[in-house]
This record gives sequence, C-alpha cells and structure tokens, in this order.
Amino acid sequence: MDFLRIAHQSVLSKLFKGLRYIWPDPNIKLPGKGALCAARNRLGVAPLFELFHQTGKPLADLSVSGAFLFGLRTMAIDGTIEDLADTPELVAYFGRHPGSRGDSAFPQAQIVYLNECCTHTICDAGIWPVHADERTCALRLLRSIFPGMLVTVDRGLISYEMVDNTVNKRGAHILARVPAHWTLKPVESLSDGTYLAYIYPSDYRRRKAGERILVRVIAYTINDPQRPGHGVVHRVITSLLEPETAPAQDLVCAYHERWEIEIAIDEIDTHQRQLAATFRSRTVPGVIQEFYALLIAFNAICSVRLQAAQLDGVDPDRISFVVTLRKLCESVDQFQQTAPKQLPALFERLLRDIASEKLPVRRDRSNPRVVKQKMSSFLLKRDQHRHWPQPTTSFREAIQLLK
Repeated sequence: MDFLRIAHQSVLSKLFKGLRYIWPDPNIKLPGKGALCAARNRLGVAPLFELFHQTGKPLADLSVSGAFLFGLRTMAIDGTIEDLADTPELVAYFGRHPGSRGDSAFPQAQIVYLNECCTHTICDAGIWPVHADERTCALRLLRSIFPGMLVTVDRGLISYEMVDNTVNKRGAHILARVPAHWTLKPVESLSDGTYLAYIYPSDYRRRKAGERILVRVIAYTINDPQRPGHGVVHRVITSLLEPETAPAQDLVCAYHERWEIEIAIDEIDTHQRQLAATFRSRTVPGVIQEFYALLIAFNAICSVRLQAAQLDGVDPDRISFVVTLRKLCESVDQFQQTAPKQLPALFERLLRDIASEKLPVRRDRSNPRVVKQKMSSFLLKRDQHRHWPQPTTSFREAIQLLK
C-alpha cells in the first residue's frame, strides 16, 4: 500500500525482493530510474489498454448473492474528476476545471467507469480531458454492455441515446433516475401503480419520424424523515415493463444499489491510489498508462476478494478491500519464494487470512452530504452534522410508491 509513496525504482526493488533471494546471483542489478522511464516510453499505452480490456470482465456467477436481479447482472455507470500533475503538457491536453473561484489548481481528467455492482469490478473505463461531455463519454462504455445485463444510470447521465443504445442496440435492460424536467406522459397504467410512457429523442427530425421508446415509470418518495430525499418525488424509468416479473419496490431498491460504483471509486481513489496525491505521471501517455495499470490491479484485488468471500460463504461486501490490498502487498515475496506445486495451498491460506477479517454486516445508516473544507457545492460540515439522525426503518420499508 506504500508503493505510491516511494520512487519507481524502490517499487521495483520491493517487487523483486523475493526473487532476488532465490536468484543464482543476488548481485544482479535492477534497472535504474532512467531505464524504467525509457521502458515505459517504449511500451506506450496500447498494451495496458488491451490488457485491461482482457481482464476487465464481470466476475460473479449465479451463486454470488446480490449479483443478479430477475436473472440480470446488475451494472452501473458513473463518472468522476481526478487531479493530475501540474505540467504544461497535461494542462494543454486535459485542461483545468473552471469555477467561481477561478480555475482548478491542477489539470484534471474526466473519468467514466462501468462496473459490476456486486464485485465492484471495473468492466470498462475511459479517461478524457476535463471539458469532455460526461454523457458522451458514458455512451462510449456501452460497447461493454451485453444481453443479460441491467444497467443502472444516474440522472446526470441518462439520455434518450443511453436508453436506445442499451436496450435496442445492445440487447440489455436499463434502470435510471430521470431529471425533473423530463415529461413522461402516461399511455397505460399498470396494476402496481406504475405506468408506461414514451421517451423521445431531442432531435426534432427524429421525433417527427416517429422515433420513440416505451419505458415503465416508477414514481416514489421516501417516508422516513431521517433519510435523504424524504418527501421528494423521485422517478425512475426501466425497460422492464412487466410488474409481475419486475416488482416496482425491487427496482427502486436495485436503483439505489447503484451507489456500489461510488464505493468502488472510493476504493480506487482513497485506498488504492491514495487521493491526497495526484496521478504520478507527468506526460499524457504516462497518465493513460498509469490509469489503466491502476484498474488492472484493482480488478485483480476484486477477484481475490470475491474468491475469499466464496471460500467463506459470505457476500463480497463483507470482505474488506483495504485488508485484501494490504495482505496482497505483504504476500508478494512469499509467492515468489514458494515452489510452484505449493502455490495453491499458499493462495488458499491467503484467502482464509483475508476472510478472517470480515467486515460487519453493512449498517442501514444515513450521513449528511457535507464537506470539511468549503470548496464545493456541498454545505460546510458543522457541529450539528456530527450526530446525524439515523433511519428508523429499512430502506425498503421507507419506499412509498406513488400512483
């Protein structure tokens, strides 16, 4: 976990620690800083991009609890903005984010992820200049959507094109919250109080030609006053049109599972990459290399975490990402010094060690959306936020469907 705090040459020394112990000549020199930089330049971006897309596949099967809903694999799309090193090259390519207090201190990149909700595996991702349109970037990731998936989308990313590409072109299903300004005129009321409506493209000529998509609309509110969104009307749309096979309450709960991608982004930023630092690379190819290398490592951690969960018979969210990351880093030299025939037993021991530090069952809790330092649109954290009132009922019980 301390790899990000030391120079690349020292990282290489750590990674070769076990191998140097068994090499015939322990005095073999490792590449220096200049050689590592030259090797990265020769490697380029393409191999990392290709390796990520070969390894970034959904991991869960039907035996993994919470991975599927109505037989569909739950996926999520979301984006974030990351700080980069302050170099002229990165400023010129990625740009700075403008704000009311001036441009951002660092150049920044727009990143969008597609993940498998249950395992947090990143199945596709892209990195763009900060001024890139997040919706357009999200559409690019639909190349990794396949039949048998249920894609959950935040209201900031939903569009007619997103629904069209997911449902009509990729053969998957969609579940998304829609903005308040969307007009959804009922064309048929259903038995559970939901209704069917058409959505239309924004382009006038396409609407004139009769292009439209039928969706099911679920309107609901939260009746627990201790929960965010209490008393507010929320609307989600879905391509799952039958109330009998896709109950509305299950869909509302499934939409809120979209927050698993927020947890995955936090795991990448806070625990793997350690957000206090920017991306280390100082060139555009280097940043893209680093980005995909981080995701390859992240998916490997997710795979080990899932195997630890299956070995212990618990949900993957009971296995700590931090513990998995720490024990993997600690075990590198052990695996290098172990005979090949003994590796399976060593790996099983590693899984049991990871599973032995299980997290408690996730609490049903709520926290205020505030920040310690006032540099965002969120409220400033004050004393009244420290003992925030907690929910009095489960989320499912707090859902009140509106008819």
